[in-house]
Amino acid sequence: MKRNLNDLLSFVAVAREGSFTRAAGFLGVTQPALSQAITGLENRLQIRLLTRTTRNVSLTAAGERLLEAIGHRFDEIEAELDMLTALRDKPAGTVRITCGPDVLQTVLLPKLAPLLREYPDINLEFDANHAFRNIVADRFDAGVRLGDTIDKDMIAIPIGPPLRMAAVASPDYFARHPVPQTPQDLVHHNCINMRMASTGGLYVWEFDHPDGPVNVRVNGQLIFNTSAHMVDAALAGLGLAFLPEQEFGDHISAGRLVRVLETWCQPFPGYYLYYPSRKQPSPAFTLVVEALKERPQGKR
Repeated sequence: MKRNLNDLLSFVAVAREGSFTRAAGFLGVTQPALSQAITGLENRLQIRLLTRTTRNVSLTAAGERLLEAIGHRFDEIEAELDMLTALRDKPAGTVRITCGPDVLQTVLLPKLAPLLREYPDINLEFDANHAFRNIVADRFDAGVRLGDTIDKDMIAIPIGPPLRMAAVASPDYFARHPVPQTPQDLVHHNCINMRMASTGGLYVWEFDHPDGPVNVRVNGQLIFNTSAHMVDAALAGLGLAFLPEQEFGDHISAGRLVRVLETWCQPFPGYYLYYPSRKQPSPAFTLVVEALKERPQGKR
């Protein structure tokens, strides 16, 4: 019975990670031992669960059915074990969150630092990237996204104020190019593009105005997949950048960057922490949620 459970856990890990290497690291075992466990499980069931190639691992139809049947049960067991920490003097355990690098630096770490100092048995693991991860399939406790991009079946809690976009360039750039008066003028400018990890395409600059939204596909010499490098390129006079205004720090107020098209940049819902409605929160996760909640001024 114990061997069967261990082999099933090994199968779930490989199926979710899509890799024997990553699954072995997650479970803390060697790749040969993990491969042997999966082979033993397939032999006992007399059916192939995984299709292996030199580059990746995929599920067979039988594997997909088995994962659907048992995957959530292991999650429920793990959640119940986490709940037992409520019987301890202090909450403990690991909370896994996927988010963008910018919100990790500007919101999550500042808000969660006091919690980590007060509860040394709580551990946080962050997956910082611009891709939209499936938090259920990838076994994250929660994710962070902008409020208007979250699925309706998720619990969503605001963790920051509304945001505004900002289109900026350096004074040197505008000394050489006319200041755009409307978003459509941007097609005549050298714009700094961002490659979207979720789709592989270039971000379409989205403007809003009392008269209605305007989307513009811009062109330029530079494409990045990180916002920090876009800011550096704008400071160097290499083009116009378009990001949430907090990404530019104090460069606008200090005059190192000049903001344009401000009336076309209206506030929109900010960052939200989201997680499945069926999730049974552990004491550690509950404390993380409370620490991140956005509160009115004077009630922090």
